[in-house]
Amino acid sequence: MNLHAIDIGIIIGYLVIVIVIGVLIRKKASEGITSYFLGGRNMPWYLLGLSNASSMFDITGTMWLVTILFVYGFKGTLLPWLWPTFNQIFLMIYLSRWIRRSNVLTGAEWIGTRFGTGRGAELSRLIVTLFAIISVTGFLIYSFQGVGRFFSVVLPWGFSHNTYAIMIMSVTTIYVILGGMYSVVLTDFIQFLIMAVVSIALAVIAMNKISPEMLNAVIPEGWTSLAFGWRLNMDWGNLIPAVNGKIASDGYSLFTFVMMMIIFKGILNSMAGTAPNYDMQRVLAAKSPREAALMSGLVSVALFPRWLMITGLTLLGLVFFSGELRDMGTALDFEKIMPYVITNYVPVGIMGLAIAGLLAAFMSTFDSTVNSGAAYIVNDIYKRYINPDADNKSIIRMSYIASIVIVIVGVTFGAYATSIHSIMQWLVSGLGGGFAMPNILKWHWWRLNGYGYFWGMLFGIVSALVCPVLFPGMDPLYAFPYIMGASAVASVAGSLLTEKDNEEVLIRFYTTVRPWGFWGPIREKAMKIDSSFASEISAGRDLLNVLVGIIWQMTFVFVPILLVMKSFKWMIIAIIVMIVTSIFLKKNWYERLNND
Repeated sequence: MNLHAIDIGIIIGYLVIVIVIGVLIRKKASEGITSYFLGGRNMPWYLLGLSNASSMFDITGTMWLVTILFVYGFKGTLLPWLWPTFNQIFLMIYLSRWIRRSNVLTGAEWIGTRFGTGRGAELSRLIVTLFAIISVTGFLIYSFQGVGRFFSVVLPWGFSHNTYAIMIMSVTTIYVILGGMYSVVLTDFIQFLIMAVVSIALAVIAMNKISPEMLNAVIPEGWTSLAFGWRLNMDWGNLIPAVNGKIASDGYSLFTFVMMMIIFKGILNSMAGTAPNYDMQRVLAAKSPREAALMSGLVSVALFPRWLMITGLTLLGLVFFSGELRDMGTALDFEKIMPYVITNYVPVGIMGLAIAGLLAAFMSTFDSTVNSGAAYIVNDIYKRYINPDADNKSIIRMSYIASIVIVIVGVTFGAYATSIHSIMQWLVSGLGGGFAMPNILKWHWWRLNGYGYFWGMLFGIVSALVCPVLFPGMDPLYAFPYIMGASAVASVAGSLLTEKDNEEVLIRFYTTVRPWGFWGPIREKAMKIDSSFASEISAGRDLLNVLVGIIWQMTFVFVPILLVMKSFKWMIIAIIVMIVTSIFLKKNWYERLNND
């Protein structure tokens, strides 16, 4: 592809700016470990929220979302619950406050607030660190595949997709190492603004070029409907026959059963809290528990522009790229839709901005992932076991080394990965199954101890790693209950076969975090010490707010899609639902947030 000089200038200018930011704030980031990894906990919640949303605005995820919207139509908006996207609502309503009240640096360090300092707690801390490093490596592999495939098409120099991925990851690593969390958040903010402009531009282009009649001519019956029966019953046979094979290979033909599994998995993963990644890091970086909740709430709103982009790309692909996809036969490649649209329908100037924006989207996810992974290596391995008395200079130097090592490992494994979809499925269903149960129990069952948590996480990780080897044909979504089951049994057995944790630690945790669940014996003793905290503990109110919050969150998906499709009647209905749910959440959630 030949890029205009203006477009090349925009791309190079963007890269120079982000590196300069890293250099300029290097001194501030080097003030200490809290400054480097959490920005000193003095950044506004709205900047952290936009940074978090920007980190979810990645190229690889966008390519996957374009694929599912193309193939499954409006019903495809439910498939991101695989991650699950509604975990942000659980965080917004109550979990972000619970996490932030711990006042620690990483998820592994948080373990000490729940299990104390014994051997079980130490094993738990190690297993969380291991899980964090594995999951961070997995997300880097996932990002590596997406960025390489996209830029090998849209950039003009003819390198392989692995070469492009290595080049772009190297540039991103420079400013992450130099500026730490400050650099990540500030560049994420710039990246979010760029992506918002690009998203609006793509939506406008699609709306100007495509009429409802043109869209209806290239989609099967039921594509525009959210309703579904036991089976998907969407037949692409007369349009792009190979898409039917794609649906079958995804395992989504029995759509009701798939959605039941997705919701079951999504609720459990969400109740477990955020995984030890950049999402948790943003929560821990907030100034207070209240601001952590507001930050998580902003994420769902800030992703509104992303769906403008996804819908614009999808509709342009449906109308103008369906012929090429049909000619591919069974080898059809949906990951070519996004680069095709950008290279053929985006004008000079906007194209450079679009490529810089998508580069920004990748860099935003990548920088957050690397920074959060390095935090675990430095704080929970180096500082705790290798050099407890390390001075500030040594800690910052080790942070640089840890970031580089994480990138090298991610790049090495990423070069051998083949499928974005399979990597995504393994990450969200395989590893998620191992993470879910011990992390649900840590919030809601007082008797879970450090040993139980360790064995639950260990069995979960091992099961997630072994399943693809022993059962290569099994869909990771269907493996989730088995992985989670093994983890649950290990958690309960490990707890009941060992001594209870220190009662003082449990009481301190319960009165500080204030979770709801099976805390009877600890609650009785805590109430004798101080009963003032108990009034805000309400499982019923929290869960009702979660239900309303999920509906509220989905309106920020539906409205941009319906707008670009020019389905204005349904868009108005979605806006009304958005307003009603917003009023409910203001009264029943926002006005009840304590500034503790």
